[in-house]
Parts: sequence; structure tokens; C-alpha cells
Amino acid sequence: MRSPTDTRPGAPWLGHERGTPGYRRTTVALFAAGVATFAQLYSVQAVLPALADGLHLTASRAALSVSVATGALAVSVVGWSALADRVGRVPVMVVSAVLATALGLAVPLAPGLGALLVLRAVQGAALGGLPAVAMAHLAEEVHAREVALAAGAYVAGNSLGGLTGRIVSAGVADLLGWRWGVAAVAVTGLAATAVFCAVVPRARGFVPTTSRGVAGRVRRALTDPSLLVLHAQALLLMGSFVTVYNYLGFRLLRPPFSLSQTVVGLLFVVYLAGTLSSSVAGRLATRGRLPVLLGSTGVFVLGCLLTLAADLAVVVTGLVLLTAGFFAAHAVASGWVGARAHPAVRAQASALYTFAYYAGSSVVGWLTGFAFGAGGWGVVVAVVAALAVCAAVLAALGLRGRERAGSMGW
Repeated sequence: MRSPTDTRPGAPWLGHERGTPGYRRTTVALFAAGVATFAQLYSVQAVLPALADGLHLTASRAALSVSVATGALAVSVVGWSALADRVGRVPVMVVSAVLATALGLAVPLAPGLGALLVLRAVQGAALGGLPAVAMAHLAEEVHAREVALAAGAYVAGNSLGGLTGRIVSAGVADLLGWRWGVAAVAVTGLAATAVFCAVVPRARGFVPTTSRGVAGRVRRALTDPSLLVLHAQALLLMGSFVTVYNYLGFRLLRPPFSLSQTVVGLLFVVYLAGTLSSSVAGRLATRGRLPVLLGSTGVFVLGCLLTLAADLAVVVTGLVLLTAGFFAAHAVASGWVGARAHPAVRAQASALYTFAYYAGSSVVGWLTGFAFGAGGWGVVVAVVAALAVCAAVLAALGLRGRERAGSMGW
């Protein structure tokens, strides 16, 4: 078998192995891409109460500033994946990161809700190029036995980006207002984008295809029931996760907690639990994906239930558990998509997973705002737990026996 470092002409490319410079550069680059994406995508989430006060909005209307970005991202991913099939994964990710960062610097200048939503929607669409092809890129550039671990590193960057964006925006917003908070995150995204562009290695496993037949490849990616179950994990779990972080801040600002915006923002440090758990899950998944996925979902549900408590320490414990559980489940499911999909439709399968992921964030994350307004936090937790249980049941029924199944054999 040829080593990944073998450069003989015509020899097959097997991917970077762990410990090689190419593997390190690839994982560092995708880690930075995850930071840039999530920091900017959710920069307004931690300041939703301040944004609502500043623009005189309800909680559900303020949450639209998150939902329009994630919704636009969801719609854009298939187009980005088609472009990536033609011009390459790396060029698409670079253009996506640079364009989204430029738009992120303009978001704080929006004069009102309408302009804010338009800018956030366009920024979300621009951000779609990174998550749309990141997993397909890893599957092509990293040795097959290392993909789960590399996916864990990418998802760890996602969680660190979410943490950074929320803490930075909340802390700065408490001092200078929500606009300055969002601007500070845009600068953070600019730094992460610069790291990504500087270290991402030249693609060696990419084989270009024409944009013709994209619809057919999408249809083919939808014919594997296991992939559909994995896409359902993305929709249900991400929708549940974003719901918690969209509306918990409103609860914590009120009695019996009465926390300040800065303290609420600091609670997002529990995102570090996701950074750790996604990496650990990536390692564990090499020995069996389904048990890790189901166990992670169980941890998520337990954490959600703990947030019902009136004691802040218990609520924080719940946040740690649900965050760790979510990112572990996401690391397993997203890496499984790249490993399961046939190479001919890998980009489309990855894009469809990303579509489901952000559609859950956009639609579920917005609709549950009405549950919060109508019934309070208890109703929100009930909805979130029910969605997570549905995801676990689908995984148990649809993925059992698929642990060592190969790609779809068309």
C-alpha cells in the first residue's frame, strides 16, 4: 500500500496520516475555519437581550437576527458544494471566509432591524462555503482511518468559535453596546480567517467535476437511508441546541437569577466542554460510532433537564452537559456522513448535512421563541428534550448495523 507521502506520478492518493506536516496543517486550518464560521455566525446570539432592548423587539423577533443567517447558510450550501466540485474545495473555502468576514464588519453599521436582517442573511449565505465542503475536504485529504479524529478537530474549532463569539460580543456589549460587541467578533473572525488562508495546504485528493448533473448527485445522495438519518440528527439536535442558547439568556437576566449581560456572556465559557467532547468523541468513534452518538444525545437531554433548576450552579452544570453532548454527537454524525457517502456525491452529502444542520438552527431556533413567550422556559425544555429523543430513536433504528458499512456502491 502506498504511503500518503509517496509522490510517484500516477500513484493513488490515500490522504495525510496523523503526525505528518500535511495532517497538522489541514487540521489547524479547518480548526481556524470553524472558529471564523461560528464566531461570526452566532455573534449576535449572546447579545439578543441587548439587541431586543435597543431596537424595541420581542425575543422571537430579535432571534430572527440569528435565524436569517443560519437559514441563508442552509439554502446556500448546495450551491457552494456544486461550485467546489468544479473549482476545488480550498478556493471555495477561502472565498467564503473572506467574503463573510467583510460582511461581518458591515453588520454593526446597520441602522435598523430590516438592514440588519439583510446583512445577516447575506453574511450567512457567504459563510456557507466553509461548512458546505469542510467534511468533504477532510475525507479527500486525510487518510480514511484519521477522518473521524480530524472531524473532531474541526468541530472543536466550531465550538471554540461559538465560545469566542459569544463571550467577546457579550463582554464588549455590556460596556459599549451590542453594535461594538458584534464588531469585536468580526475582527476576531478576520484573524481566524487569516490563519486559515495562511496554513491550509494545497489539495491533493480533489478531482474536479463539472457542475452538470448536480441535481442528479443530490438525488443520489438522498437515496441512502443511513445518510437521511444522519441528516435528521443534524436538524433535530442543532435546532434543540440553538434554542437553548437563543433564549436561556432572557431567562437568566430575570429573577431569580438577575444576572448582568456580561455574566450571561461568560456562561458561554461552557463551550469549552464542546471543544473537549468533540475531540474525545472523534477518538472514541474510531471504535464504534453509534454508541458514542446515542450516549452523547443522552448527555444532551440530561443537561437540558438540569436547566430547569432555580439554582445557578445546577443550570451551569446542565449547560456543560448539553454542550458537551451536542458537540460530541455532531462530531460523530458529521464525520460519519463523509465516511458513508460515495466519493461521487460526497460533497452533496456533506452539503445536505449542513443544510439540515442550519435549517434546524434557523427554523427550530426561531419557532421555539413562541414557546418561550407562551409558556416560559419549562415549555422550551420539553420541546428540546422531545426533539433530542426523536433523534436518538431514529439513530438507534436507522444506523444499527451500519458501523462498518462502506460507502454506497453505485
